[in-house]
Amino acid sequence: MKAPFLSFDAQSLIKELGDFNTKFIKGVGALTEIDEIDVGTAPKELIYAEDKLKLYRYSRNDPNTCSTPVLIVYALVNRQYMLDLQPDRSMIRNMLDHGLDVFIIDWGYPSKVDMYLGLDDYVNGYIDNCVDVVRDIAQSEQVNLMGICQGGTFSMMYSALNPDKVKNLITLVAPVDFSTNDALLFNWSKYLNIDALVESYQVIPGDFMNGGFLMLMPFNLNIRKYVDMLDVIEDKEKLLNFLRMEKWIFDSPGQAGACIREFIKYCYQENRLAKGELMLGDKLVDLRNITMPLLNIYASGDHLVPPAAIKPLNDLVGSQDKTLYEFKGGHIGVFVGSKSQKELAPAISQWLHDRDSAPESVAETAEESESAGIETAPEEAPESTSKKPGRRKA
Repeated sequence: MKAPFLSFDAQSLIKELGDFNTKFIKGVGALTEIDEIDVGTAPKELIYAEDKLKLYRYSRNDPNTCSTPVLIVYALVNRQYMLDLQPDRSMIRNMLDHGLDVFIIDWGYPSKVDMYLGLDDYVNGYIDNCVDVVRDIAQSEQVNLMGICQGGTFSMMYSALNPDKVKNLITLVAPVDFSTNDALLFNWSKYLNIDALVESYQVIPGDFMNGGFLMLMPFNLNIRKYVDMLDVIEDKEKLLNFLRMEKWIFDSPGQAGACIREFIKYCYQENRLAKGELMLGDKLVDLRNITMPLLNIYASGDHLVPPAAIKPLNDLVGSQDKTLYEFKGGHIGVFVGSKSQKELAPAISQWLHDRDSAPESVAETAEESESAGIETAPEEAPESTSKKPGRRKA
């Protein structure tokens, strides 16, 4: 008689169940010891606020070794603290350790009062105001602009319109050519009825957007990661790492209706940026006006923004000094992976230093700041009155 197709070792099964129960009980104990899931802990100070936006400058203990400040423009989707998720996985801390003066935009959480904010408001309004504040405070004629994902696309637009204010442009996993169908998100967006969504919601809820992102890889993002969590549940530090990532994933701001409508239509569906047909206000965004050095970074295993959407930027710009950098990893690994900390952040810092002039001495910088009457703002910084007024449309 043939052996049954399946056979069970009852003793082994009982042992595995017992081990699982022990691990699970220890995991519950570890969970009860966690009072707060801390993220974005690198010290920083608020220096400018406008509407929902806040602009921060990260604190340094040592003098800068790069004279031009770095302004980071993150995407509107999810939160910028991904770059400082935890002390040992922090691109921000890594850049600070390499002597950079780092500023970052926190877009905040839009409400229905923001529903009419469009691409022009974000690029020619908010980003331009932040660039000017950074230039004033850092006493620098230009900034190094570093754009992340959608924020990288915004940074391309801004740099093309304001090349005199940008010394170097760095884009990380940022799409420019939306004609590709290499990723599911690009396929979906081409057929998305964005008009109906905006008319229904005014501000597209973050949960709605997040649900779509999770469905791009339903098994890995909805099932597998929680199964894998069981392997670390009894280790408090590893469990905290997992929970920090979960906090970031589900911390999804809503999207201002006018802006997301324009971004989906003009970029994903009509590919105006790559074609040289995008208008912001009364200005044509011509990528050939990007003549400053460019560092264009893509992730070879990116399931959200495929390399085919990123690589063409180097052919579209007018820069003579342009670098296409391949990172062996995925969309999130670019920022929080151990390889990123060892390889990518130091490479970015070195690239900027190689294209920077020698910084002024600390004494000279302090003396100039004092004579100019520059003061850093308190945590509750008032909206600037020296910059362009809010870009809100009626």
